[in-house]
Amino acid sequence: MDDLLLAPALLAAKFDFGTVREYLFRDIVIKAAWRTLYISAYAQIVGVAIGVVVAVPRHLRMPVLSQLASFYVWFFRGTPLLLQILFWFTALPLYAPDDFGWWIFQFKHDWLLLSPFQAALVALAVNEGAYMAEIVRAGIESIESGQMDAAKSLGMRNLQAMRLVILPQAFRVIVPPTGNEFNAMLKNSSLASVIAFNELLFTSRGVYARNYQVLELLVVASFWYLVFTTVWTVIQDEIECRMRPEMRRAGLLTRLRNGLTPPSRLIGGDTGGGR
Repeated sequence: MDDLLLAPALLAAKFDFGTVREYLFRDIVIKAAWRTLYISAYAQIVGVAIGVVVAVPRHLRMPVLSQLASFYVWFFRGTPLLLQILFWFTALPLYAPDDFGWWIFQFKHDWLLLSPFQAALVALAVNEGAYMAEIVRAGIESIESGQMDAAKSLGMRNLQAMRLVILPQAFRVIVPPTGNEFNAMLKNSSLASVIAFNELLFTSRGVYARNYQVLELLVVASFWYLVFTTVWTVIQDEIECRMRPEMRRAGLLTRLRNGLTPPSRLIGGDTGGGR
């Protein structure tokens, strides 16, 4: 019984807070954190673009493109992201043809030999594109079908109506889940450590492999992941509040900027005690 009571104290004694303080803002960790943020943002942007390109043909029922888009979504949503990262980095170059292309566009055998950064970026972006395709499709379907009919009555083609009429209205529905996807992307980028991409988790593992301070370095990595996701949560909340004024509240950044101003005044509401 006494041993059980002493266990927390023993664990606390073994944990070296000095190591956490030493590495929390060290250059090697800061650079790794920056690489994590960079690849996450880059992959998310590319993933959103892929999602829009894939979702539009599925909604417009384009025969061949719709089937290809459905297969893409089915495959990349149905297989683990870790497997996809390993595939792009290791499996794909093994089965590349010795020569590819023709004339001046001839590629050699190593044309699919991707660096860890390239393989991680492609895997994260392509996987994210499958999820974004479903988010964009749901946003498009939330718009009344009469909007498309009205656009066609004005002489617009399907793609033109989609770009000028449907997607701008669907944007408000698409933004919140897209923000959640980026939050997940910041954490999913840690999977790139398995192919030696020098992001936050891989750097932390490399350090504790030398000094054996495993828990301390994992706490350092956790700190930066929490910083990124917390800051993004605040930004996402601000964006959503600005895009949906009917929510009748201001985002955290607006409240901080305006001090103790009541929320009704922040969003231009009536401050005279009315409805």
